[in-house]
Amino acid sequence: MQSINDTILDSNRKFRVNFDGGDLSSDAGLLLLNEFVSKMDFDITLRETFQTNDTAKWRWHTDNQNLMQMIFQIFSAYFTDDCADELTEDPVFTAILGKPFLASQPTLSRFHNRMDGDTLEQFYEIGRAFRRTIYSNSKPPMVLLDLDSTLLETYGKQEGEAFNFHYSAHGYHPLLCYDGMTRDLLRAKLRKGSDYSSKDVCEFMQPLFDEYLNDYPDISLLLRGDSGFGAACYAVYRAFTA
Repeated sequence: MQSINDTILDSNRKFRVNFDGGDLSSDAGLLLLNEFVSKMDFDITLRETFQTNDTAKWRWHTDNQNLMQMIFQIFSAYFTDDCADELTEDPVFTAILGKPFLASQPTLSRFHNRMDGDTLEQFYEIGRAFRRTIYSNSKPPMVLLDLDSTLLETYGKQEGEAFNFHYSAHGYHPLLCYDGMTRDLLRAKLRKGSDYSSKDVCEFMQPLFDEYLNDYPDISLLLRGDSGFGAACYAVYRAFTA
C-alpha cells in the first residue's frame, strides 16, 4: 500500500502531497532582520560589550542571548516576558539564537532585574559602536541633534510616575535625542513624570557631544529643541563649544 508521504499528483508530477510539514513558524521575516544584524556585526558587539552585574558563575542563557531574544521578540510584536513561553521551541527564534530552546519568562524577568546604571551605559556604548559601523560606510556631513521629551502613560503606582500638567496625564516624562535627519534615536533617559522638559539636559547631552566632537570632528553639529528647550539649548551650546 502506497504511503500518503509518497503521493504525487497525476495532473502535475511536480506536486507531492504529504503530511510531513516539519517545523513551522509565522515569523520567518525575522530571518531577514537577522541577516542585517549579522552584516552589521551587531551580534558580535553585544557578545563583546554587554554584560550585567551578575553574581552567577555560569548561566545557560547568557546576557547577550537574552537581550538579543528580547530585541527579536519586540520586533515581532511579542512585547512582554510572558510571550517567551509560547515561543520556547519556535524554529525561527531558535535558529536565530543558535540554541535548542528560548529563555523562559522567569529567566527573562530575572535578566531584566539585573539591569542597573552600568547596563544603561553599556547600551549607549553599543549604540556608539553601531554608529561607528554605519558611519564607516556612509558618514553624513551634518547631524541635527533633535531634543525632545514625551509622556509614557502609566496606569498604576509605579515608582517615579507622576501627574504631568502639560499632558494632563499620569506617567513618566523621558528625555530623548534623535538624529533629526534620519529619525534614529541616539539617546534616551527615563525621568519622573513631573520633571520639566529640559531638566538635566546638559548632563544628558554630554556623552553625545563628546562622541561627535572626538570621533567625528569633521561632522557639523546642529542642535534643535522646541520652546521648552530654548534656554537649555543655549546652555548646552555654550558648555560644549567653548
